[in-house]
Amino acid sequence: MTARLFSTSARAALCTLGALVALVAVHRPAQAGLFDDEEARKAILDLRARIAQGDEAGRARAAEIAQLTQQVQVLVEQLQALRRNLLDMNNQIETLRAEVSQVRGGQEQLVREVSELQKRQRDIVQGIDDRIRKLEPIKVSVDGAEFMADPDEKRQFEEALGALRSGDFDQALATLNQFQRRYPGSGYADVVRFWTANALYGKREYKESVAAFRGFVAAAPQHPKAPEALLAVANSQLESKDRVGARKTLDELIKTYPQSEAAKAGKERLSTLR
Repeated sequence: MTARLFSTSARAALCTLGALVALVAVHRPAQAGLFDDEEARKAILDLRARIAQGDEAGRARAAEIAQLTQQVQVLVEQLQALRRNLLDMNNQIETLRAEVSQVRGGQEQLVREVSELQKRQRDIVQGIDDRIRKLEPIKVSVDGAEFMADPDEKRQFEEALGALRSGDFDQALATLNQFQRRYPGSGYADVVRFWTANALYGKREYKESVAAFRGFVAAAPQHPKAPEALLAVANSQLESKDRVGARKTLDELIKTYPQSEAAKAGKERLSTLR
Protein backbone atom coordinates (compact mmCIF):
# COMPACT_ATOMS: atom_id res chain seq x y z
CA MET A 1 0.00 0.00 0.00
CA THR A 2 2.89 2.39 0.81
CA ALA A 3 4.57 1.60 -2.58
CA ARG A 4 1.38 2.34 -4.45
CA LEU A 5 0.97 5.73 -2.72
CA PHE A 6 4.58 6.69 -3.55
CA SER A 7 4.30 5.62 -7.20
CA THR A 8 1.09 7.60 -7.73
CA SER A 9 2.54 10.78 -6.21
CA ALA A 10 5.76 10.58 -8.28
CA ARG A 11 3.87 9.92 -11.47
CA ALA A 12 1.63 12.96 -10.91
CA ALA A 13 4.68 15.17 -10.21
CA LEU A 14 6.49 13.99 -13.36
CA CYS A 15 3.42 14.63 -15.49
CA THR A 16 3.17 18.16 -14.11
CA LEU A 17 6.90 18.77 -14.75
CA GLY A 18 6.62 17.49 -18.34
CA ALA A 19 3.66 19.71 -19.08
CA LEU A 20 5.47 22.75 -17.71
CA VAL A 21 8.60 22.09 -19.83
CA ALA A 22 6.49 21.63 -22.93
CA LEU A 23 4.66 24.83 -22.23
CA VAL A 24 7.91 26.72 -21.84
CA ALA A 25 9.28 25.25 -25.06
CA VAL A 26 6.18 26.15 -27.05
CA HIS A 27 5.84 29.66 -25.81
CA ARG A 28 9.52 30.53 -25.42
CA PRO A 29 9.91 32.35 -28.69
CA ALA A 30 6.76 34.42 -28.08
CA GLN A 31 7.23 35.03 -24.38
CA ALA A 32 11.01 35.51 -24.25
CA GLY A 33 10.52 38.74 -22.50
CA LEU A 34 8.59 37.14 -19.72
CA PHE A 35 10.65 34.09 -18.96
CA ASP A 36 14.33 33.46 -19.17
CA ASP A 37 16.40 30.40 -18.35
CA GLU A 38 16.97 31.39 -14.76
CA GLU A 39 13.33 31.57 -13.99
CA ALA A 40 12.71 28.21 -15.61
CA ARG A 41 15.42 26.64 -13.51
CA LYS A 42 13.94 28.13 -10.37
CA ALA A 43 10.53 26.82 -11.27
CA ILE A 44 11.93 23.39 -11.94
CA LEU A 45 13.89 23.36 -8.67
CA ASP A 46 10.88 24.58 -6.77
CA LEU A 47 8.77 21.85 -8.32
CA ARG A 48 11.39 19.27 -7.50
CA ALA A 49 11.49 20.48 -3.91
CA ARG A 50 7.73 20.19 -3.72
CA ILE A 51 7.85 16.68 -5.19
CA ALA A 52 10.58 15.72 -2.74
CA GLN A 53 8.55 17.21 0.11
CA GLY A 54 5.45 15.33 -1.07
CA ASP A 55 7.40 12.13 -1.31
CA GLU A 56 8.75 12.66 2.19
CA ALA A 57 5.24 13.32 3.55
CA GLY A 58 3.97 10.25 1.70
CA ARG A 59 6.71 8.12 3.18
CA ALA A 60 5.98 9.52 6.66
CA ARG A 61 2.29 8.88 6.16
CA ALA A 62 3.03 5.41 4.90
CA ALA A 63 5.28 4.77 7.89
CA GLU A 64 2.55 6.09 10.19
CA ILE A 65 -0.02 3.87 8.53
CA ALA A 66 2.33 0.89 8.75
CA GLN A 67 2.86 1.62 12.45
CA LEU A 68 -0.88 1.95 13.03
CA THR A 69 -1.44 -1.29 11.11
CA GLN A 70 1.15 -3.02 13.27
CA GLN A 71 -0.48 -1.63 16.42
CA VAL A 72 -3.91 -2.78 15.20
CA GLN A 73 -2.46 -6.21 14.51
CA VAL A 74 -1.00 -6.29 18.01
CA LEU A 75 -4.37 -5.25 19.47
CA VAL A 76 -6.12 -7.91 17.42
CA GLU A 77 -3.69 -10.53 18.70
CA GLN A 78 -4.16 -9.27 22.26
CA LEU A 79 -7.95 -9.42 21.87
CA GLN A 80 -7.71 -12.94 20.50
CA ALA A 81 -5.47 -13.94 23.41
CA LEU A 82 -7.88 -12.26 25.82
CA ARG A 83 -10.78 -14.12 24.24
CA ARG A 84 -8.91 -17.40 24.59
CA ASN A 85 -8.16 -16.55 28.23
CA LEU A 86 -11.82 -15.74 28.84
CA LEU A 87 -12.86 -19.04 27.29
CA ASP A 88 -10.34 -20.85 29.46
CA MET A 89 -11.61 -19.01 32.53
CA ASN A 90 -15.21 -19.86 31.65
CA ASN A 91 -14.24 -23.50 31.27
CA GLN A 92 -12.44 -23.39 34.60
CA ILE A 93 -15.46 -21.73 36.22
CA GLU A 94 -17.78 -24.41 34.86
CA THR A 95 -15.40 -27.10 36.05
CA LEU A 96 -15.26 -25.48 39.50
CA ARG A 97 -19.05 -25.22 39.58
CA ALA A 98 -19.34 -28.91 38.75
CA GLU A 99 -16.78 -29.77 41.43
CA VAL A 100 -18.52 -27.54 43.99
CA SER A 101 -21.86 -29.13 43.12
CA GLN A 102 -20.30 -32.55 43.50
CA VAL A 103 -18.68 -31.62 46.80
CA ARG A 104 -21.95 -30.08 48.02
CA GLY A 105 -23.80 -33.22 47.06
CA GLY A 106 -21.18 -35.28 48.87
CA GLN A 107 -21.48 -33.06 51.93
CA GLU A 108 -25.27 -33.41 51.94
CA GLN A 109 -24.95 -37.17 51.63
CA LEU A 110 -22.36 -37.14 54.42
CA VAL A 111 -24.69 -35.06 56.60
CA ARG A 112 -27.51 -37.53 55.99
CA GLU A 113 -25.27 -40.46 56.78
CA VAL A 114 -23.99 -38.79 59.95
CA SER A 115 -27.58 -38.01 60.98
CA GLU A 116 -28.60 -41.62 60.39
CA LEU A 117 -25.60 -42.86 62.35
CA GLN A 118 -26.41 -40.51 65.22
CA LYS A 119 -30.04 -41.68 65.25
CA ARG A 120 -28.91 -45.30 65.15
CA GLN A 121 -26.48 -44.59 67.97
CA ARG A 122 -29.24 -42.96 70.04
CA ASP A 123 -31.50 -45.94 69.38
CA ILE A 124 -28.74 -48.34 70.39
CA VAL A 125 -27.98 -46.35 73.55
CA GLN A 126 -31.69 -46.15 74.35
CA GLY A 127 -32.03 -49.88 73.80
CA ILE A 128 -29.06 -50.58 76.05
CA ASP A 129 -30.46 -48.25 78.71
CA ASP A 130 -33.83 -50.00 78.51
CA ARG A 131 -32.15 -53.38 78.86
CA ILE A 132 -30.06 -52.16 81.75
CA ARG A 133 -33.15 -50.77 83.45
CA LYS A 134 -34.84 -54.12 82.96
CA LEU A 135 -31.88 -55.83 84.60
CA GLU A 136 -31.07 -53.33 87.32
CA PRO A 137 -32.58 -54.16 90.72
CA ILE A 138 -35.25 -51.79 91.97
CA LYS A 139 -36.47 -51.07 95.45
CA VAL A 140 -39.87 -52.55 96.28
CA SER A 141 -42.00 -52.49 99.39
CA VAL A 142 -44.31 -55.39 100.29
CA ASP A 143 -46.22 -55.60 103.57
CA GLY A 144 -43.97 -52.96 105.13
CA ALA A 145 -40.71 -54.67 104.12
CA GLU A 146 -38.37 -53.02 101.64
CA PHE A 147 -35.87 -54.94 99.52
CA MET A 148 -34.24 -54.93 96.10
CA ALA A 149 -35.72 -57.01 93.31
CA ASP A 150 -35.08 -57.53 89.62
CA PRO A 151 -37.65 -55.89 87.33
CA ASP A 152 -38.59 -59.30 85.90
CA GLU A 153 -38.89 -60.69 89.41
CA LYS A 154 -41.33 -57.92 90.35
CA ARG A 155 -43.25 -58.38 87.10
CA GLN A 156 -43.72 -62.12 87.61
CA PHE A 157 -44.90 -61.65 91.19
CA GLU A 158 -47.44 -59.03 90.10
CA GLU A 159 -48.66 -61.33 87.32
CA ALA A 160 -49.30 -64.06 89.90
CA LEU A 161 -51.24 -61.65 92.12
CA GLY A 162 -53.25 -60.45 89.13
CA ALA A 163 -54.24 -64.02 88.26
CA LEU A 164 -55.14 -64.68 91.90
CA ARG A 165 -57.33 -61.57 92.18
CA SER A 166 -59.11 -62.45 88.95
CA GLY A 167 -59.99 -65.91 90.32
CA ASP A 168 -57.65 -67.83 88.01
CA PHE A 169 -56.20 -69.93 90.83
CA ASP A 170 -54.58 -72.49 88.53
CA GLN A 171 -52.61 -69.80 86.69
CA ALA A 172 -51.75 -68.04 89.94
CA LEU A 173 -50.48 -71.27 91.52
CA ALA A 174 -48.42 -72.16 88.45
CA THR A 175 -46.86 -68.68 88.33
CA LEU A 176 -46.09 -68.69 92.06
CA ASN A 177 -44.48 -72.14 91.93
CA GLN A 178 -42.39 -71.06 88.95
CA PHE A 179 -41.40 -67.93 90.88
CA GLN A 180 -40.20 -69.98 93.88
CA ARG A 181 -38.07 -72.16 91.63
CA ARG A 182 -36.60 -69.22 89.77
CA TYR A 183 -36.05 -66.89 92.75
CA PRO A 184 -35.52 -69.08 95.81
CA GLY A 185 -33.76 -66.31 97.79
CA SER A 186 -36.09 -63.50 96.75
CA GLY A 187 -37.35 -60.86 99.14
CA TYR A 188 -40.80 -61.96 97.98
CA ALA A 189 -40.21 -65.50 99.35
CA ASP A 190 -42.39 -65.22 102.46
CA VAL A 191 -45.28 -63.44 100.80
CA VAL A 192 -45.12 -65.88 97.89
CA ARG A 193 -45.68 -68.75 100.37
CA PHE A 194 -48.66 -66.90 101.77
CA TRP A 195 -50.28 -66.36 98.38
CA THR A 196 -49.47 -69.88 97.28
CA ALA A 197 -51.47 -71.14 100.26
CA ASN A 198 -54.31 -68.78 99.27
CA ALA A 199 -54.26 -70.16 95.70
CA LEU A 200 -54.55 -73.70 97.09
CA TYR A 201 -57.44 -72.58 99.28
CA GLY A 202 -59.10 -71.06 96.22
CA LYS A 203 -58.72 -74.41 94.43
CA ARG A 204 -60.34 -76.08 97.47
CA GLU A 205 -57.25 -78.12 98.11
CA TYR A 206 -57.66 -77.58 101.84
CA LYS A 207 -55.12 -80.11 103.11
CA GLU A 208 -52.41 -78.65 100.92
CA SER A 209 -53.57 -75.15 101.85
CA VAL A 210 -53.19 -75.90 105.58
CA ALA A 211 -49.66 -77.20 105.01
CA ALA A 212 -48.74 -74.15 102.96
CA PHE A 213 -50.10 -71.68 105.52
CA ARG A 214 -48.33 -73.53 108.33
CA GLY A 215 -45.10 -73.43 106.38
CA PHE A 216 -45.47 -69.70 105.91
CA VAL A 217 -46.08 -69.04 109.66
CA ALA A 218 -43.18 -71.28 110.64
CA ALA A 219 -40.83 -69.45 108.25
CA ALA A 220 -42.00 -65.93 109.09
CA PRO A 221 -43.79 -65.81 112.47
CA GLN A 222 -43.33 -62.03 112.71
CA HIS A 223 -44.69 -61.32 109.28
CA PRO A 224 -47.72 -58.97 109.26
CA LYS A 225 -49.76 -61.65 107.48
CA ALA A 226 -48.91 -64.45 109.96
CA PRO A 227 -52.14 -63.90 112.02
CA GLU A 228 -54.18 -63.89 108.81
CA ALA A 229 -52.48 -67.14 107.80
CA LEU A 230 -53.53 -68.89 111.03
CA LEU A 231 -57.09 -67.71 110.52
CA ALA A 232 -56.96 -69.14 106.99
CA VAL A 233 -55.69 -72.44 108.44
CA ALA A 234 -58.73 -72.57 110.71
CA ASN A 235 -61.01 -71.83 107.76
CA SER A 236 -59.42 -74.61 105.73
CA GLN A 237 -59.91 -77.02 108.64
CA LEU A 238 -63.55 -76.04 108.91
CA GLU A 239 -64.02 -76.61 105.19
CA SER A 240 -62.52 -80.06 105.74
CA LYS A 241 -64.99 -80.71 108.65
CA ASP A 242 -62.13 -80.68 111.15
CA ARG A 243 -63.83 -78.63 113.85
CA VAL A 244 -61.46 -79.80 116.60
CA GLY A 245 -58.43 -78.79 114.62
CA ALA A 246 -60.07 -75.46 113.77
CA ARG A 247 -60.70 -74.67 117.46
CA LYS A 248 -57.09 -75.44 118.34
CA THR A 249 -55.85 -73.20 115.53
CA LEU A 250 -58.11 -70.33 116.63
CA ASP A 251 -56.90 -70.67 120.22
CA GLU A 252 -53.33 -70.54 118.92
CA LEU A 253 -54.15 -67.43 116.88
CA ILE A 254 -55.69 -65.61 119.86
CA LYS A 255 -52.79 -66.48 122.17
CA THR A 256 -49.99 -65.79 119.69
CA TYR A 257 -51.35 -62.60 118.07
CA PRO A 258 -53.91 -61.23 120.57
CA GLN A 259 -53.85 -57.65 119.22
CA SER A 260 -54.36 -58.54 115.58
CA GLU A 261 -57.52 -58.07 113.57
CA ALA A 262 -57.35 -61.76 112.70
CA ALA A 263 -57.46 -62.61 116.45
CA LYS A 264 -60.67 -60.58 116.84
CA ALA A 265 -62.25 -62.42 113.96
CA GLY A 266 -60.95 -65.70 115.43
CA LYS A 267 -62.70 -65.00 118.73
CA GLU A 268 -65.99 -64.50 116.95
CA ARG A 269 -65.50 -67.65 114.95
CA LEU A 270 -64.49 -69.62 118.04
CA SER A 271 -67.62 -68.58 119.88
CA THR A 272 -69.74 -70.24 117.21
CA LEU A 273 -67.79 -73.50 117.50
CA ARG A 274 -68.20 -74.14 121.23
